[in-house]
Parts: sequence; C-alpha cells; structure tokens
Amino acid sequence: MTNSREQLDAWMEIALSEAGRALDHGDVPIGAVLIDAKGDVVASDHNRREERKDPLAHAELLVLSAASGSDDWRMTDHTLVVTLEPCAMCAGAIQQARLGYLVYGAADPKAGACWSLYNIPQDARLNHRVEMTAGVLAEQSSNLLSEFFAERR
Repeated sequence: MTNSREQLDAWMEIALSEAGRALDHGDVPIGAVLIDAKGDVVASDHNRREERKDPLAHAELLVLSAASGSDDWRMTDHTLVVTLEPCAMCAGAIQQARLGYLVYGAADPKAGACWSLYNIPQDARLNHRVEMTAGVLAEQSSNLLSEFFAERR
C-alpha cells in the first residue's frame, strides 16, 4: 500500500467520526470506513449492536456488507479503516472478503484478532492474507473507548 500517513490519518478521522455516532444510541464507539482503489469512500458506519439488538452489527461487518453486491464480492483493492482492532468474527469476514488492506487504530488486548490474540488476516494457513497497518490515531481511538466505559462504571 502506498498511501501516506496523512491519508491514513484522514481516513481514520472519518472512522472516528462514525465511532462518535455510536454514542447516540449507546453502542460501543467503534467506527469503520471502506476505501476503494481510487481513494474514495465506498461505505462508512459504526457499531449498531444495541440499536439493532443484533450481535453481528459490528462496524466492520456493516461496512463490508454495504459495499458488497456491486461488481465483485472480492475486495482485494479496498482498504478498511477501523478505530479498534477487529475481533475474530470481523477478522474472519475481512479475510473472507479478500480485503486488500486493513488499517486500525487502538489494539484490543482482550479480543483483538489482527495481532493481539490472533492474527487471522495474515495466517499463512489461510488462502488469503491481508496487509495491515496498526496504531493509526490509536490514542484518539483508545480515549474514545476509555471515556465510554468510564461513564458506564
């Protein structure tokens, strides 16, 4: 991937904005944005598990689903930018979508499946590997989550 750090930061800002929208309905503030090969936003969303009463309504899955059904389900020329390291479910979907590149903000030491606990997107036993960049605007992502959980304690 040849995108500059400034471009990654700009895309993460969009994901952070989406994450903030999750607060409106009491969801964990995680946001995601899918970028095509031209650098255009294809889809963006945020966690909606509480809003929809749906355990599958993670930001990553919502964005991948919104972008599917166009020319091809394979997203090898797309970049997914998400504020928190994806869980095993989302990492599996990322791998199955044949995503080209994953960018995430904060690591998730309790449930992260893109490096912290597992590395599903780059597991050599699987038929596709996803390039990754971690830690983009990680402090902002982490602070948003910390504030959310502090208010609930």
